[in-house]
Formats: sequence, structure tokens, C-alpha cells
Amino acid sequence: MTAEAAILHDDPLSQCLLWLAADHGQSRTRDALTEGLPLRQGQLTPGMLPRAAERAGMRARMLRQPLVRINSRWLPCILILKGNRACVLTHLDSEAGLARVRVPELGMEEQSLTFADLQDDYAGVVVYCRPLLQLGDVAAENAASADSGHWFWSVIRGNRRIYRDVLVASLCINLFALAMPLFVMNVYDRVVPNQTTATLWVLAAGVGIVVIADLVLRMLRSWFVELAAGRADNRLSAKVMERVLGMRLEHAPASVGTLAGSIQGFESVRAFCGSMVVTALIDLPFFLLFLVIIVLIAPLMAVPVGLGALLLLLYALSVQQQMRRLADVSGQVSAQRSAGVIESLTCLPVLKSLNATGRMQRQWEQATRFLSGSSSRQRLLGASVSTGAAWVQQTVAVTMIIIGVYLVIDGQMSQGGLIAAYMLSSRAMAPVSQTAALLTQYHQAASALKMLDDVMATPQERSGHQQPVSGQQVRGDIEFCNLSFTYPGEARAALNGISMRIAAGEKVGVIGAAGSGKSTLEKLILGLYQPTEGSVLLDGVNTAQLDPAELRRGIGYLPQDLQLINGSVYDNVTLGVDNVDPRHLQQAVQVSGLSTLIGPQADGWSRQVGELGRSLSGGQQQTVALARALLSDAPVLLLDEPASAMDSMMEQHICRELKVYAQDKTLMLITHRTSLLQLVDRLIVLDKGRLIADGPKQQILEALAQGKLKRAAA
Repeated sequence: MTAEAAILHDDPLSQCLLWLAADHGQSRTRDALTEGLPLRQGQLTPGMLPRAAERAGMRARMLRQPLVRINSRWLPCILILKGNRACVLTHLDSEAGLARVRVPELGMEEQSLTFADLQDDYAGVVVYCRPLLQLGDVAAENAASADSGHWFWSVIRGNRRIYRDVLVASLCINLFALAMPLFVMNVYDRVVPNQTTATLWVLAAGVGIVVIADLVLRMLRSWFVELAAGRADNRLSAKVMERVLGMRLEHAPASVGTLAGSIQGFESVRAFCGSMVVTALIDLPFFLLFLVIIVLIAPLMAVPVGLGALLLLLYALSVQQQMRRLADVSGQVSAQRSAGVIESLTCLPVLKSLNATGRMQRQWEQATRFLSGSSSRQRLLGASVSTGAAWVQQTVAVTMIIIGVYLVIDGQMSQGGLIAAYMLSSRAMAPVSQTAALLTQYHQAASALKMLDDVMATPQERSGHQQPVSGQQVRGDIEFCNLSFTYPGEARAALNGISMRIAAGEKVGVIGAAGSGKSTLEKLILGLYQPTEGSVLLDGVNTAQLDPAELRRGIGYLPQDLQLINGSVYDNVTLGVDNVDPRHLQQAVQVSGLSTLIGPQADGWSRQVGELGRSLSGGQQQTVALARALLSDAPVLLLDEPASAMDSMMEQHICRELKVYAQDKTLMLITHRTSLLQLVDRLIVLDKGRLIADGPKQQILEALAQGKLKRAAA
């Protein structure tokens, strides 16, 4: 059993989805469907199926549905079975009591089952899948945009059923709010003058029931709002992170700190769209209801309420332009400050060694002073609205009582009506005051949402409208066709007009001065960047047509700038590998010399490497990274300075082991050490992004020795 087959055997949902994709003419591999998804123990879960289905050019909808209600017109579909299993239902005949299914454990061969047997295994969840329209690039993007909508608001709209329940609860709560003023009015106008205590108790019992119902509905409304917010938060957070991890590197923001600041802005958006906003916006229209009731009691009493609400909203709107300007500038400076913090922490040893910490401290204090002043002005404006709201409410209350007294004296209104109108005015002004206060926070959230929109609009490695070439076994034949590439923001091309071919199994060394484009060449092979002009072919297929996960699964890559994650040695070596083959692991340890790191230590594989690998020396970091590159036993090896930080003994070990290990593999080796050139048979020389020499190793070395390629050897 191959490694891919073993993984699929342990992941029934992936196997079912792959079969459905193939049935709809969308051939994919497991890597193409699951790479980048938060798998649990290396397996696809039902909650991740819709996201994986999108990568297969399908739309999935998961429903809780009895087996008898499954519509045969929507077959085939995926059934979730008990015991974390799944199958594809291809035919269902309820009258005959028979079903045909494809079960991953039986190699997806079609099996016949009785309805009763299938019902016993069925967990009650069905996943319907349908293929998306295959249109041209622009048409597909427009169709996808129209279908899914804005990344943020589409998720909010997805909870419309919950918000419908919130709206119904709010309607009842606001209707119940009329009970207390009406109760007080009737007590003052009818019970007290007539001394009818029986009526008092009847009214009290009625209002008591209403108060209890109001309590229950308020708790239910809060629960519904938090449920919707929690669901939206989880989906939106996943969307944002997926877009960040899936963006094309040439379109990524130049500053990691700025990107981190944009992501942190999601907290502002989430806080603004919380329960207070939802309840305030839903309650605001009921202001008119309370105003109408006040008019029915005494029309003149509604004038202060209407004028007060209008005055408050006008003032809140008048400060919006200033709030917008402050929010935009504060967001930019905050992002720059975040960038400075990340840069300082990353480069702290260098800053200390150069006595340059004062410069970063100065930048931090300047940004903090600006943000402090800007935030202070924002808070003062917000406080002025809140204070103004309190003043308006008090003024409205006093004005209503004054007007009411005159109306009572004139006999146009009862004392109970005065008290009821006063209570209704407080209830009417509450959502208006909340809305005015929320307007002061709006622009901060809007500014953060705009920054997130820019992140979400970044081009992705996987294009939803493109069907990649899938399932192709990598042999290792690499060809560059008039390849040119320029990094974003750079005037000079990193690579210019490169055309050459590396045959499968060939061992090639790439040399040249610093900045000649050697590392860029390997990054283009990996698809980390797309060529500005020309193309890269792997086994005759343009790498732009290959799914990134499949492309990289067939390549073992050791970058020049080593980056380890905070965790153990084992975590770093097995990074990105779901099912570790013990033989490949042992082979990677032997070839990389990792045994010298984990062997003598008591903690062995559990040894912590620290953040960015800082607990290890440069040579040890390189050993871990080399083992990671070799673990997948890929047919193509791209090694960028594999021994630059190692001592001579370890370098000799690497040369000896790699010579045997890479016998049947395509090897591209970038190095400045001539001792490593024994691993290659052919040399390629780059200079300022141009190919200036390509030929047998000995011939190129002789040309270098004679000074014919002096510039490139520098």
C-alpha cells in the first residue's frame, strides 16, 4: 500500500469526496483538497467538507435528515455514519428497501445494502454536493462573487434564521415594555380613585406574567445573539486566516507587522458587531411604536421625545467626519507600531549587539504619543456623545413633566397618563442613545474592516475557477522557458530570460555571486512566486497548472533562510507530514546527521528548539531543516546552502550520505562551497539574473580557474 493510499484508508471523508469529485469530472488528489485545512488527527471532519469541496469545484451542503427523506434526485451524496465513518450513497429505493453505497473500507466498490442495515449505521447527517459552473476566469470570479457575496456580510447573512428569532423576541420584548406604563396608568386612574383592590391584583397578576415572560425572552435573545456571534466569529476567523496563509507571496504586504495589525483589526470589527449593536439596531425602529403610544396618551407629550431624539442623532452624525479621520490615521500608525514591535523582537540580539535599541525605542515612543493623542480625541468625542445623550434624556424627562403638569391641570391628561408617558419616553430614548454611542465606534470598526478587505482581496495560490492538473506522479524533469521575474517594488529583474532544462535524475549545481537569482530560481520551481514572464515546466506541465500542495509534495526543499517553529525537534522535522513513514524518518535522520543532535540528549526528539529555533546553533538548525527536506523522500531535491553553518566533519558526512541518497533523484544544489560540488555533474552560473554559463562541472570549473567567468565567481 502506497503512502497516499494508506492516508486515504484512514480518512474516509476525503476518499468519499474524491470519488464524488471524480464522478463530477473534477479529478483531484487528497493533498489538493486538504492542504491548509485544520485537519484533526490528519483526517477531514464533516465541518470541513464544504471548504474541501470548494477546492474540488463543488459546493457542499450538510443537513440533518432522516434516511427516508433523502431525495434520490440529489444522489450521489455523502452519508455520515456512526463511528467516524462515511460512505457515498449512489442509489436509494425506499419501496424495495434497498440501497447501493460505496464504502472507503472496501475500496469504494459499489455494495448493496438493505435499508434497515444502512439505517442502523446512519448517523443522521447527509452532505449534498453539486458542481460549480465552469466559466472563464473573469466570469467565474464574477459568478463566485455574486453567489457568495462579501466575505464578511455573507457570513452575517448566513445567520439570518437566528436573527429572525432575535427579531421576534425583540418584538415581544418591546410590546411587553408597554405593560408597565399601562399598569401604572390604570392603577393611578382607576384603582386608586375607586379603591378597587381586586382590580389591582388582577392587573398585578397580568403584569407579573408579562415581566416573567420578558425575563425569559431577554435571556433567550441574548443566547441567540451570542450563538450567532460565536458562529460568525469562528467562520470569519477561519476565512481571514485561510486567506492570509493562501495568499501569493508576490502580493503579500511588504511589512509583516502591517499585516498582523490588519488581522488584529478583526477584533474591532467583532466587538462592534456584538450583541449591543444587534439589540440596539433591532430596538431602534420600536422608538416609533413608543412615540405613537405617547401621542395616543397626549400628542403634545411626544414633541420633547421627537425633538430630543432628532437633536441627539444630529449631533452624533456631526462628529462622524472627525471620527473617520482619526480612525483612519490611528489605524495606519497602529499598524506601523505593530510592525516595529515584531521587527524589534525578531532582531533583538542584533539590536543589542549594535547598541541600536534606542532607535527602536524612539520610534515606539513617537508612535505611542501620536496614538495617545489621537485616542484621547476619539474618546473625548465619544464621551461628548454619551454625555449629550444623558443630558438630552434628562432634559426630555423634565420637559415632559412640565408639559404634563399643565395638561393635567387643564384636564387634558390624567396623572396616570403623565407617569405612563414619562416611562415610555425613557424606554423610547434608550435605543436612540445606544445608537448615537455606537456611531462613535463605527469608523474605527469600518477602518479595520477596510484593511481586512484589502487582505481578503489579495490574490490566492488556489484560484476557485481554475481546474489544476491533478494526480500526476512527479519524475523530476524541470524546464525553464524564457523565465523572467521581478520582485514587487523592485526595478531590476531578479531573473531575466532564463531558458534551460534539467533532466529527471540529473545532479545540477547553481553558483553565482550574491543576489544573482539562485534562490529565486528554486522559489519559482516551488510555485512560491509566479514568473513575470515565461514559465517553469515540471515533467512537461506548467507549474501554474499544478495544485500548490501536489507540486510541493514532490519536492524536498531546504531554504537558505532557515525558519523553525516553536516546538520540539520532532515537530519541526515532521512539519507538514500527516503520516510519518518510520523508514523515511530513519533515512532522513541518517543522511542529515540529526542523530548527533537527538542521540546524546536525554530528551531526544522532544528537545525544544525555541522560537525560530533560537535554542539551537546555526549548524543544528540546518541539520533539522535538512532532515525535514528529506523526510518526504521526494523525487526532486532543492538544496540552498545545505552545509553553510556546519563544521567540516558534518559537511563531509552530508556529502557522503547525500551522494548515495540522491542517486535516483533530481538534485539542484546552490552553494558557495566547492567541496559540495562533488554531489553534482553539471554547473549553472548566474550573474545579475542572467544565465552566463551552463555545462559539465569540470568544464565550468576550468573556465572559472582561467578567469573567463571571473565576475560570477566573485
